Amino acid sequence: MQSNSVAATFDLLGDRLTLTILRLAFVEHARRFNHWSEKTGAPPAVLTARLAALVDAGVLERDRGEYRLTKLGLDTWEILVCVWSWQREWTAEWSVLPEFVHLDCGHRGPPVLMCRGCGRTVTPHDTDVELDRDALWHITSGRRRSARSTTPARVDARFDEIMEAIGDRWSAAVTGLALAGVRRFSEFRAALHMSPTTLTERLTRLVEAGILHRPETDAREYRLTPRGRALFGVFAFLLAWSNHAHPLNPEPGLRIHHRECGAVLLPALRCRGCDAELGRTDVRFES
Repeated sequence: MQSNSVAATFDLLGDRLTLTILRLAFVEHARRFNHWSEKTGAPPAVLTARLAALVDAGVLERDRGEYRLTKLGLDTWEILVCVWSWQREWTAEWSVLPEFVHLDCGHRGPPVLMCRGCGRTVTPHDTDVELDRDALWHITSGRRRSARSTTPARVDARFDEIMEAIGDRWSAAVTGLALAGVRRFSEFRAALHMSPTTLTERLTRLVEAGILHRPETDAREYRLTPRGRALFGVFAFLLAWSNHAHPLNPEPGLRIHHRECGAVLLPALRCRGCDAELGRTDVRFES
């Protein structure tokens, strides 16, 4: 049976070392094992396993001792930009992150999310999420990796804080449901079919990470903080990439609809300086 495309995407990309490998491939044009090894400090066996997984997924290709980004790998750049934007605004790592620059107008700083279909700027408040509750079981079943057990990177950006939201299937599913408007403990539990103990542990971690908060007026409710809502772009591009990476898989059971144009959201990035839609070759990261 084919795995759920969303679950496969979070298993692959919801990992701090994997994100670091991709970041170094884009920013420093890393291609050789020794480059990643020196920059990350990851044990050779762990780094080998992550590179092999990226090759198996079609994100990297190996050629004469080098690893190069494929077309599918290059398409992860928007995910990396959204992760960078979130870190830039919401973590203490902002001061050591590379600068994001639009080449045409020279604007430096985070872009905004837009709908490629109609060209309008999009926020979580402008969307509706279509959720197949049966499909959630496939997203959260199978192999699970702890967000706290992945190998830390010895580089300028560790991705520690964002891993609380996307570092394993359970956390990603809970954060995704919160972005879809789910608030009450009973609703999370009904959607995910998880034990009260496991759900309480994940919700508590997300509260401690400042992604959710519990209103004083209702202790059974969990609402997104501004920090949590800012993850919308990361999830939108992860979902779009999962559909691109697994075109033959069954429907993932999760769609984001842009309310203003009525279409399934096809996310894109827009420059804050000149309002142009940004492509990968239109921008650069300056270390």
